[in-house]
Amino acid sequence: MITQNFSKPIESATVLQKIVLDKAAWVKAKEAEFPLSEFQQKLTESDRSFYDALSKGTHQKPAYILECKKASPSKGLIRAKFNLEEIANVYKHYASAVSVLTDEKYFQGDFKFLPQVRNIVPQPVLCKDFMISEYQVYLARYYQADAILLMLSVVNDETYRVLADLAHSLGMGVLTETSNEAEFERALSLGAKIIGVNNRNLHDLTVDLNRVIQLTEKYADRIPADVRIISESGIYEHQQIRLLQKVAQGFLIGSSLMGSADLNNAVRAVIFGENKVCGLTRTQDVKAVYANGVLYGGLIFAEKSKRCISLRQAQELVTAAPLRFVGVFQNQEMDFILKIAQQLRLYAVQLHGVETPEFIADLRGQLPETCQIWKALSIDTNEKSAANFADDLNVAHYIFDSQTANQQGGTGKTFDWSLIPENLKYKTILAGGISPENIEQAMAQGCLGVDLNSGVESTPGVKDEAKVRSVFEKIFNTI
Repeated sequence: MITQNFSKPIESATVLQKIVLDKAAWVKAKEAEFPLSEFQQKLTESDRSFYDALSKGTHQKPAYILECKKASPSKGLIRAKFNLEEIANVYKHYASAVSVLTDEKYFQGDFKFLPQVRNIVPQPVLCKDFMISEYQVYLARYYQADAILLMLSVVNDETYRVLADLAHSLGMGVLTETSNEAEFERALSLGAKIIGVNNRNLHDLTVDLNRVIQLTEKYADRIPADVRIISESGIYEHQQIRLLQKVAQGFLIGSSLMGSADLNNAVRAVIFGENKVCGLTRTQDVKAVYANGVLYGGLIFAEKSKRCISLRQAQELVTAAPLRFVGVFQNQEMDFILKIAQQLRLYAVQLHGVETPEFIADLRGQLPETCQIWKALSIDTNEKSAANFADDLNVAHYIFDSQTANQQGGTGKTFDWSLIPENLKYKTILAGGISPENIEQAMAQGCLGVDLNSGVESTPGVKDEAKVRSVFEKIFNTI
C-alpha cells in the first residue's frame, strides 16, 4: 500500500512538483471514470521483455530507446504532425525499445497511444509517465505497455518497491530514473536493473550532459555488471553518443528526433553518425550503402573525376534509396550547379575547387533554403604544419581531404589528421584514403563522420559491398 502523499499543495512549486500535483488529480479523476474493477480481470502478462532488450546494450554497441513525444514543458509543441504510424514504422528498424509519452496535460500524450505503437513495432513498449499509483501501473498494462518509468525524483523507496513489484508481477520491466547522487545511490540499493540518468534538471529544465559521466564514474565500483545505464535527455548528435557511450550502455532519445521533418534520416544521423560514401555510379551501390547505415550519398559532377556521372544517371540513382544526396562540383559554372541541385533536389552541393567566399555567398543566395553548401578543403599529403582555415558561415559542413601535387581529392591517400583545426571539427567530415584498415583511427579524430570513396571500391566507381560492410561494422563498434 502506498502512503506517500502526492496531493499536498506546495508554495513556489517547481515544474516537476506542479506536474506531480496535477498527476495526483488526474489519477483520482481517471480512476472514478474508469475504475480498476472494470479491467483488472482482463489483464495478461507482457510477453516482450524490456530487460532482455536493454541488456543487449554494451559500451561498444549501445541500446536505443526511441521516444514518441508530441510536446514537452521545456519545448512546447515539438511535432505538430504527430503521426504514430509513421513514427513507429521508422523506429521499428532501429530501436531496442520504444518509449511512448502518456501524460496528457504537459506532453499531449495518451494511454491510447501505447497499443497503436505496439501493434506496429516488435520491440517492448515503455509507458513514459509520472507514475505515483498502482492504478497507473495497471492502466499501463491494460494499454499493453511492456515497461514503466519510475522516477526517484518523484517516488520514495516504499512507493518504488510497491510499483516495481506490481509491474514485475504483470511481466513488465522498470526503467528507474535518477538525476543526482542521492537518487543514483537509491537506485543501486533498490536493485534497479535498468538505471536511467536524466541529464535534464526537472526542477528548472536545464540540461547537463556531464551528469551521467559524473554519476557513473563516482559509483563505478558499485554498479553490478548486469545493470545497464541509460543516458536520457540532451542527445542531438552522434558525437555526444560517442562521448557518453564510454559510461552508458544505452540512450533514450526523443525531442531531437521528434523535431525533425526527416525522421528516418534523423535517427540514422544520431545513431550511426554523418557518414558519406562518395562517387556512387550504380543503383545497387546506392542500395548497399543505405542498407549499411550511410547517411549521405555523393554524386560527382566534376568533369575530371573518374566517377563523373551525367544528370540522367543521377536521376536514376536518387530514386534507388532515401539517402541524403550530395552533388560534388569543382570550379564549375553557377548555373550548372543550380540546375543540378534543383532537378535532383540535392540535400547539399559540395564545392571541391577554388571557389571563393564571394562565389559561395552568391550561390547561397540562389540555392533553395533546403540545400546546404559544403566546402572541401584540401591538405597536401606532405604537409607538416596546420593551415589557417577561416570558418565561412555559409558553409554547413567542411570535407577535409587529401591533395597531391597533381590532384585535389580522390587521391586515395591520407593526410596528417592532426592538421584538422579543432575549431572546425564540429562541422567537419573526414575524407581521403579512409578504408577498413584505418577506419578506427579516422573515427577517433572527433569529426562528424567520414567520407569514403576509393577505400570501399573494387574499381573506380564500383563499390565493394564487403568493404562497405566491413567499414561500417567497425564504425558502429568503435568508441
